[in-house]
Amino acid sequence: MIGGSVAPGFEDVQREFERNFDQRRELGAACAAYVGGEKVVDLWGGVRDARTRSPWERDTMVLVYSTSKGLSAMTLALAHSRGWLDYDERVATYWPEFAEAGKEDVTVRQLLAHQAGLPVVDEPLDALVLADHDRLAEAIAGQRPAWKPGHRHGYHGVSLGWYEGELVRRLDPAGRTLGRFFAEEIAGPLGLDIVFGAPEDFPRSRLARIERVPAWKALRGARDLPAPMAVAMLNPRSITYRAFANPRIRRPADLDTSQYRRVEFPAGGALGSARDIARAYSAFAADPPELGLAAETMEQLTRPPEPPRRGWRDVVLKVENAWSLGFARPHGEFRFGASERSFGHPGAGGSFAFADPERGVSFAYVMNRMGLHLVDDPREKPLRDALYRCLGGAPVSQSA
Repeated sequence: MIGGSVAPGFEDVQREFERNFDQRRELGAACAAYVGGEKVVDLWGGVRDARTRSPWERDTMVLVYSTSKGLSAMTLALAHSRGWLDYDERVATYWPEFAEAGKEDVTVRQLLAHQAGLPVVDEPLDALVLADHDRLAEAIAGQRPAWKPGHRHGYHGVSLGWYEGELVRRLDPAGRTLGRFFAEEIAGPLGLDIVFGAPEDFPRSRLARIERVPAWKALRGARDLPAPMAVAMLNPRSITYRAFANPRIRRPADLDTSQYRRVEFPAGGALGSARDIARAYSAFAADPPELGLAAETMEQLTRPPEPPRRGWRDVVLKVENAWSLGFARPHGEFRFGASERSFGHPGAGGSFAFADPERGVSFAYVMNRMGLHLVDDPREKPLRDALYRCLGGAPVSQSA
């Protein structure tokens, strides 16, 4: 059932991975880690399709939901390194139409920190609109902020990637989309199989199928969400509900269908393996970093995040958290990496990936059975904790 290997000294990670299947009801999953640029964990197991019981294999790829956001943020970090982007410049400097509806002073830093007040898109969207980048840009440029930018923050869970995508198109001298830029400037040089927008002839035999969960089972699992968020999700007028209601789908697994796999969905549509996602983050954890990343860019990525004026409580997720430059950062009860300099992103269902420049570590976990923990999924966190035990130290403490 379990494939892959671990380097000597990292056997504890494999033991925890095996426990996921023996004790934690895992369906199919993969886990990978790099230390100092060397792969030390590369494991996969279970089944990639619950219907056929087809095994998860070495080259299996899966939809990683919002773990995609960290990969998308990497493209803007490269743009910063190349001098195309100033995080403290106004978004409208690069994209004049963005200034509509009172957004003229929103900075790139505020947008990428979920402080721009744009978690909701009022204009109805579907796969056809998402495939038309000009039409999509027009739809989101006119959105009015839900709060005064910079005063609060709230997870732009679906919308952030579309704003990032249009910024990349505006910044790149070649006018490439975010997906194409990632393919040519990150995936290509690093030899990664990660795609935003799968071609029509992409082999289905390589894809893990996200488990389809009946509505009653999903409701039962809602107990794992923060209680205020779970309540808000029941109110169609709440900003929490509306942030995830466009495009309109019945359940998260609907994003794992051909019509959405074919379009670039930077906030939640990347397809990849744990190995390749961890390898992408290892380029950012390296000393010196790879891909031509400038020292100034790394200083920006690892510096303490700047809170909005009214504090760290997320008005969409209803918890305290910290975002910076498109990445999640260690904050409150959510701790990862060896120091506050770490950055990464979790995804719906339980996936998670991050870079820890302090220790030269990168980590990724992906799966096809959906959980409902916002962070610290009980299948993922034991693997992360085991990795740091093997390294001879614990991740940054809960009390830090």
